[in-house]
Amino acid sequence: MATALYHIQNLQAVYSDKPVLEIESLDIRQGSAVGFAGPNGSGKTTLLRILALMSVPVCGSISFKGRSARFISPEEKRKVTLLLQEPYLLKRSVFENVAYGLKVRRDVTDLQKRVESALAWVGLAPDFSRRKWHALSGGEAQRVALAARLVLKPEVLILDEPTASVDAHSAHLIRRAVARARDRWGTSLLIASHNRQWLEQVTERTVFLFQGKVVDSGFTNMVFGPWHRKSGGHVEKVLPDGRKMVLRAPPGNQEVAMINPAAIRLVSQPPQDGGIWLSGRMLTVRHDDRRHALLITVNISGHHFHVLMAPAGFRAMSLWPADRVFVGFNPQNVQWI
Repeated sequence: MATALYHIQNLQAVYSDKPVLEIESLDIRQGSAVGFAGPNGSGKTTLLRILALMSVPVCGSISFKGRSARFISPEEKRKVTLLLQEPYLLKRSVFENVAYGLKVRRDVTDLQKRVESALAWVGLAPDFSRRKWHALSGGEAQRVALAARLVLKPEVLILDEPTASVDAHSAHLIRRAVARARDRWGTSLLIASHNRQWLEQVTERTVFLFQGKVVDSGFTNMVFGPWHRKSGGHVEKVLPDGRKMVLRAPPGNQEVAMINPAAIRLVSQPPQDGGIWLSGRMLTVRHDDRRHALLITVNISGHHFHVLMAPAGFRAMSLWPADRVFVGFNPQNVQWI
């Protein structure tokens, strides 16, 4: 069995004497593309810094390619690079920003050609290298920062909210560039993002974090709070468009509702039977090789719901992306954490 790229066991990170991350076990294989999702404060950035070998947990263990992260050499650490949500650029030209890492490593052969190639990967023309840092838009600055990582041909590329402050065009170019790095060099991608649709287009599984803990790894539907207590033993969540999702109240103070994609139905016409039904637009359809089924993503007022469905049943409905559909589930199939 191949050694995992990362292996985490009983990891704990603390900030101001308070635990911010507690992970019992997590494995990431080499060459994979893993997304990290969860609400603000769930520990995503802390975990990414640890995976980038920039921080050491207070207890527990993390190994990188079979060796304890505490004993990784500087040369090995250089194989991992991190791009933060707010890119830091040197107060220099675009060329100097992209070339900086290579110069630090004294790897300056064909420097101009390599810088221009990295810029091309993120959709920037060669003459863009003469631009100054202060003349860049938010999306351009993020792409320049990404080019500065790509020019190093990293084994592991870690991105923290790479599309949070960019337009749709830049988000597309960033996705294309990191996917190309994985295809061309076998680069492992570890990406945290609130943009679930974008994240799922570039990763193969999602690790969900909540209050510093891994609550699921895959494509389980997660509906985060706050939930408002109602009479009759129910809780209610108001969606961004004003619609309300009402569920039976959890037994404790849990704030996250989990619904297995296999327990959700998808239909093309308004249903007449019981259960909870919500309408939305179908976004994507992809084949889940592990479960031999279609994984369908539906956008419901900004929330992405995943549905596992047999290919034959889906074909019979003759649906296309952007079609309006209805998804439903039995409240008894909701689990709370």
